[in-house]
Amino acid sequence: MVCLGNICRSPLAEGILQHKAQLAGLNWTVDSAGTNGYHNGEAPHPLSQKVARINGIDISHQQSRMFTAEDMNRFDKIFAMAKDVRTEMKRIAGKHWKPEKVELILNVLEPGANLDVPDPWYGPEDEYHEVFELLNKACQSLITNH
Repeated sequence: MVCLGNICRSPLAEGILQHKAQLAGLNWTVDSAGTNGYHNGEAPHPLSQKVARINGIDISHQQSRMFTAEDMNRFDKIFAMAKDVRTEMKRIAGKHWKPEKVELILNVLEPGANLDVPDPWYGPEDEYHEVFELLNKACQSLITNH
């Protein structure tokens, strides 16, 4: 799960998918990263943590990290939260880029629509709830169709 700063969207996506995978008895490794590195080592945004907690998921232990070219080899599937994030992932990956592994997360709900998960960074709490709901639906689809 990859977004820009790895403190709002992708930590929620990581937490939701890991939670759903565990409930389904799937032994999946789920991780998240950001493309800009501005928040390396930081915990998820307080509103991301709050919204996750309200929904029974604890993401407080997560720490932001930067997406790396090596991630292209470490993971079977990589989900970008937005088109600009995917573009940055391609730049960072360089010769390691494997487009068949990378998909926009909302394409699991609407294949080919190429919709972005809105970035709630400067928004009010209700935007974090909206992002949670979008990611919850996408992650449920991943579990159902694995």
